[in-house]
Amino acid sequence: MFKKAAALLTPRGWELLIARNAGTCLEGRKGLVLGVYEGCCPGEFKLTPSAEKFDKCVDGKITALLKGIKLKKNKAYVFGNVGDEFYQVAVSNLGAESAGRNDVESLDQCRENIRSAVGLGAIALQDQGITNIFVEEFTNAEAAAESAALAVWTYQDWKSKDDRLLTEAKIEPYGVEDGDGWRIGMLKADSQNIARGIEETPSNLMSPLVICRYAAELLCPCGVRVDLWDKNWLESNRFSALLSVAKGSCEPPALLQLSFCGGKTDEKPIVITGKNATFCAGGLNLRKSDAMSVERADVASAAVTIATFKAIAQMRLPINIVAMMALYEHMPSGMALKPGDVLMARNGKTILMEDVALSGRIVAADILTFLEAFQPCLVIHKATSNTSAAPAVGYPATGVWSTSDILWEEINRAGMVTGDRFWRFPIWKYFRTQIKENCGTDTKNRGKGFGQPQMIVPFLLEFAPKCVDLVHMDLTDTGRTAKGLIMPYLRKGRMTGRPTRPLIQFLYRVACPHDPLSVCC
Repeated sequence: MFKKAAALLTPRGWELLIARNAGTCLEGRKGLVLGVYEGCCPGEFKLTPSAEKFDKCVDGKITALLKGIKLKKNKAYVFGNVGDEFYQVAVSNLGAESAGRNDVESLDQCRENIRSAVGLGAIALQDQGITNIFVEEFTNAEAAAESAALAVWTYQDWKSKDDRLLTEAKIEPYGVEDGDGWRIGMLKADSQNIARGIEETPSNLMSPLVICRYAAELLCPCGVRVDLWDKNWLESNRFSALLSVAKGSCEPPALLQLSFCGGKTDEKPIVITGKNATFCAGGLNLRKSDAMSVERADVASAAVTIATFKAIAQMRLPINIVAMMALYEHMPSGMALKPGDVLMARNGKTILMEDVALSGRIVAADILTFLEAFQPCLVIHKATSNTSAAPAVGYPATGVWSTSDILWEEINRAGMVTGDRFWRFPIWKYFRTQIKENCGTDTKNRGKGFGQPQMIVPFLLEFAPKCVDLVHMDLTDTGRTAKGLIMPYLRKGRMTGRPTRPLIQFLYRVACPHDPLSVCC
């Protein structure tokens, strides 16, 4: 009878059966992630200090099990029956022990090797149904904690418990001496996971007003002020471009303002803004249907911003920072914008709608003109632009445009430390002419000729506060689903939440915190 029933099971059915049995048998069991370095000769290896101590406690079983195995970099090996304390032990290859900062790659190779090794080990144990995963320090507790927490994160909120293939895993430090580094790493990873959760949530459950309520519940207890401005306020304050983009949807738009005042009262704030469509169908320039479900991640800019505010509030950074996020849906309807329509931004400049799918920069025009009231020292704009920079730099890097060389150096350093890299694009006067020529308006939202990703920043500069540095980040590809090509600690097909950690690192460097470890909630 069992053979007949088993024969009817599909591969998917077998996966569910194995997962359910594993969850039942392994609930509460502990796993451990250890590391080894590659030796000078093929087949040679060297245990990390923590792995060596554990190996001595289990009478050299780890060393014996690894002999004869062809250790491959970025691969984890799972062993059972290794001592009484842990049900399973995952051993990951860290690569060469001499790895360090690589300026050519714009990467701290040592930290990233640790993240890859820890992530693969944690994922291997989680896939085996282990619910309590301990992770050694790997010479950098912050990188180890980041990777472990990112790797085991799951989004199964709308899946029945019986159908969940992944167990909810808890991360614990094992023999970690740098407790401060571990806590900072966990804080950064937890913040990025918050962003991932917002991006994953279906757009009908994360509408503009819902995300405002979520931000208030998450951030107010940490000391962040949350203000919500509704459609009536937007109309009275002449946000006509934003309202024109949002009128194609039944969901009313909203303007969400976040304020954290950790610095002196007379210090000018850093202002963060960007495209924050909770869903972008492209308007009348409808996007392809087979990829449209991913457009729920058009809220990536808001997700990263909310997560970053959570982190800086917990770290008590001595910095003043404000976020202005216009939240809306961009949908096709009888009220939607049409190609060729002309809009007027708050500063009186007219905009020709060449491509209605490029809605984010239109909304940004209104928001940027409003920022003069805050007298910012820096404006950071983030967006999932329809004209992606990814074809030029590939998936690994987030495209960045900066009006300041010094700011770019700090942003690049933050990407290097966190393993979430950036690549800088130029801002040439030539592109400013391409968004103005051959049109009867002050500017147009697409621009003429090649190099479409280059058009957005010249457009933004037409509306941004004068004599204030501007940084633009393109999250079109890096801020959506993980591709599985790099960063093995981010599961393929899940939202990434990038670049939350490097943005936190950048603000940390700017603020020079006096007490980064005091956590409020």
